[in-house]
Amino acid sequence: MKKKITVLKGDGIGPEVIDQALQVLNAIEDRFDHHFELDFQLIGAAAIDETSSPLPDGTLHACLNSDAILLGAVGDPKYDNDPNATIRPEQGLLALRKELGLFCNVRPVKLYKSLSHLSPLKSERLNNVDFVVYRELTGGIYFGEKKSDGSNQFASDLCSYSRPEIERIAHLAFQEAQKRNKRMCLVDKANVLETSRLWRAVVKDIATDYPDVELDFMFVDNAAMQIIMNPGQFDVVLTENMFGDILTDEASVLSGSLGLLASSSKGNEHALFEPIHGSYPQAKGKDIANPIASVLSVAMMMDHFDMIEEAEVIRAAVDTCLNNKIFTKDLDEHNYIPCSKMGEIISEIILSEDCEVLNIDKMVANMSTII
Repeated sequence: MKKKITVLKGDGIGPEVIDQALQVLNAIEDRFDHHFELDFQLIGAAAIDETSSPLPDGTLHACLNSDAILLGAVGDPKYDNDPNATIRPEQGLLALRKELGLFCNVRPVKLYKSLSHLSPLKSERLNNVDFVVYRELTGGIYFGEKKSDGSNQFASDLCSYSRPEIERIAHLAFQEAQKRNKRMCLVDKANVLETSRLWRAVVKDIATDYPDVELDFMFVDNAAMQIIMNPGQFDVVLTENMFGDILTDEASVLSGSLGLLASSSKGNEHALFEPIHGSYPQAKGKDIANPIASVLSVAMMMDHFDMIEEAEVIRAAVDTCLNNKIFTKDLDEHNYIPCSKMGEIISEIILSEDCEVLNIDKMVANMSTII
């Protein structure tokens, strides 16, 4: 099978983790006889430095004409820390989401037994934690009309949603629930916000099309607490843009590292895949970043291509690494391998075709750069 993929390495550790993800993509290409045509483009701070735009026209054109987009990270302190900066790296990502109609952000939250000790929660709270968040991505307060009097005395941000915006992501969330444990929770603030009351009304209407899915509702403040108190209760979580942004970052710490969680952003015609972590500029160039989230983003891309076996092979290879305590520095600061080797190991596992007969200890020992 042939697919065209636009690669946006981005800023900070983005290029480092994407390079490892591309090793894994190459391994899938070799094992399954696929062909992935890669088109490398700029976004974020790297694009500003080169073109003065966080989303150059060439990047947008490439993304519009690809089968999928693989993104590293966006953000740089020289823009983030400058209050007078009118052009910022994140504007490129927001514009890309809008231009491509990427209205649905999907973030799976999965825990690994070998890493349970890294979670800030007690082990008894981590039983059966495996859920996915569907976050609306192109509406709400982030994209609403913004006003300011220019004198730091008044400002406002408009939060608005329409029925069609809610319907299109709600259907996707219900369909995902049907594939999983047939439970979905809408997170809102319907006791206060008119937009939340609209969300609740629309989702209730759509629920009649999915009688096999148990629908529940939870206010966002309670949901934030429940993710910590009893995260195992969730299956599919559906929510609006800002609530989803906050709750998914909260949920990401359950696994013990931001470097483990992938995400996808989808529309009717386009799809983008990226790790949930930011550009982590403090680690740039130090070869200590964790590329697993980017690797698992490739697995989500394979799912999108209906390459189900390929996706499962990638996830199985990651599981093999973690079960054998092959960790990057964020997972074990005393006994770890560099970022630049993680993709190589995962790729070797993929190409072996039989994880059960691998000699992991020998594989790692043969790496002269292991720390």
